[in-house]
Amino acid sequence: MLNFKNIALRRGVRVLFSNSSFTIHKGQKVGFTGANGAGKSSLFALVKNEMHLDEGDFSMPPNLEIAHVAQETPAVACSAIDYVIDGDREYRRLQEQLRQAELVDDGLKQAEYHAALDIIGGYTAQARASRLMNGLGFSAEQEHNTVASFSGGWRMRLNLAQALMCRSDVLLLDEPTNHLDLDAVIWLQDWLCKYPGTLMLISHDRDFLDTITDHIVHIEQGKAEIYTGNYSAFERMRAEKLAQQQSAYLKQQREMAHIQSFVDRFKAQATKARQAQSRIKALERMELIAMAHVDSPFDFSFAKPDKMPNPLLSLDKTDIGYGSTCILKSAGLSISPGDRIGLLGPNGAGKSSLIKVLAGDMQPLSGMRYEAEALKIGYFAQHQLEQLQLDETPLWHLQKLDKQATEKDLRNFLGGFDFQGDKVLEPVRPFSGGEKARLVLALLVYQNPNLLLLDEPTNHLDLEMRHALSVALQDYQGAIVVVSHDRHLLRSVTDQLLLVSGGKVQSFDGDLDDYRLWLAEQKKAEDKGADEVVTTISKKDQRKLDAERRLRNKPLYDALKKAELAVEKYHNEQRQLEQQLADPDIYLESSKAILKQVLDKKVQVDKALEEAETAWMLAEEAVENAH
Repeated sequence: MLNFKNIALRRGVRVLFSNSSFTIHKGQKVGFTGANGAGKSSLFALVKNEMHLDEGDFSMPPNLEIAHVAQETPAVACSAIDYVIDGDREYRRLQEQLRQAELVDDGLKQAEYHAALDIIGGYTAQARASRLMNGLGFSAEQEHNTVASFSGGWRMRLNLAQALMCRSDVLLLDEPTNHLDLDAVIWLQDWLCKYPGTLMLISHDRDFLDTITDHIVHIEQGKAEIYTGNYSAFERMRAEKLAQQQSAYLKQQREMAHIQSFVDRFKAQATKARQAQSRIKALERMELIAMAHVDSPFDFSFAKPDKMPNPLLSLDKTDIGYGSTCILKSAGLSISPGDRIGLLGPNGAGKSSLIKVLAGDMQPLSGMRYEAEALKIGYFAQHQLEQLQLDETPLWHLQKLDKQATEKDLRNFLGGFDFQGDKVLEPVRPFSGGEKARLVLALLVYQNPNLLLLDEPTNHLDLEMRHALSVALQDYQGAIVVVSHDRHLLRSVTDQLLLVSGGKVQSFDGDLDDYRLWLAEQKKAEDKGADEVVTTISKKDQRKLDAERRLRNKPLYDALKKAELAVEKYHNEQRQLEQQLADPDIYLESSKAILKQVLDKKVQVDKALEEAETAWMLAEEAVENAH
């Protein structure tokens, strides 16, 4: 149980939230929502003991194993799979203890640590890590690449796998889907649904939250409140609560106006002065109800494109790839005004490469790319964020696009993306990932394209901005091609799905639920093929595997043999001492000193025999468990 009682957290002089109380019980899966900067990550820092409360109390049981995703990944030379296995801290600790026992040839300790490793599933650690990596999109070959060889996004996947590897009591995940594609999001969703511990999850993905969570903690207007149910249930309850609050607010305003009217009319009349004073005090005592606030800080839309040629863009028998490696063979695609296309497909199948070719950022290996003369592309991809001028301001970026526009008009436009006041004059460098993504989207919208190519446009965006983008795209009159792990966005803005898989681009006859089933069938087929290979290998190399098992269990057999020899030795000593004690002469006055020595020795041997027999039974049990 994690208990938060009347807590308050500040960042500098700003109060994130205060007077907030809620309890998270063992095994609950809790989603944390609220605008960027509301205090969600600060609350996680509190649980990790990286931050302290300004007010209130926080308590949780001692010795909980808490897992979280590291924000930095050192460019280490160890293999990716070893880095993931490091997440199982108890396994690594036992491994090191076993190594030390082997160095000093302590057979009993070796047996003890082998048994402990068996209990925690240590001998399956490699397989567990491999399954996690596979689910998050790593190939079998990549498992043995060094961590340093991966890009930043893939290192974040390694950090996520490492956190999942930990056999934790509490798992903290802060935007875990940001660096994942749709396949990995679906896999992670299924994994988290089966996770037995307590989950605390920050996410701006509605479908992800809906499927996994059973409680929502929402931070808004300086208050953190818990709701029972998933995200959709929370939205309904919040809407009802806000409606009731607004009704109570209006009722109170009418009551206050009525009282104030009485005061204004009669406070100067002697006969009514006391009653007026009474009503003034009533007004002062009244606890004000806040006006319900649900307004989004975002308000933007796409203007109607100036020209809409048909088709806008097409590919004919196009091979797509890098160098001599062909990823997609003979791809054909024609995009017309009003088309709303979502690209599906496994990681690495070529979705981003296809969008790059459509955008003209990458040349096809062969085939033709035709674009209309009036084609105007708006291309959003993660590398677009890197092309922002970090020392310049949001206003400067827009002025560069339109030198004739007035500052007032540009400020009003940026205000629709929640760049308010002096924010439009601040350098971009310290902006958060979400703010940079909003600025890139603002620049894209301002250019009034007739074809939008969106590659994971919702990364770093909060729920309100995702909703605003979804609404704007629904009203957009041009054509859209989108790759996204946000299923809510895909459902909202696309009406045609293309499957990029097996080197081909083809129409997908079904919806996102059907795609999930398709993924499951693909995985099942892969697993079946792997099982057939394993079966063939196991028959062929059975004797080799048996020999490896015997070698692995050798310390256990050595410990058992050592324990048996110790028991036999102390039994023999015990019999010899008992024979001495059976001799009547030892009880003579002249043998008093000898008797004392024998009795002392007997006590020592009896105790040693008892310990040796216990060690022998443990060693024998360890050997039996190893089979």
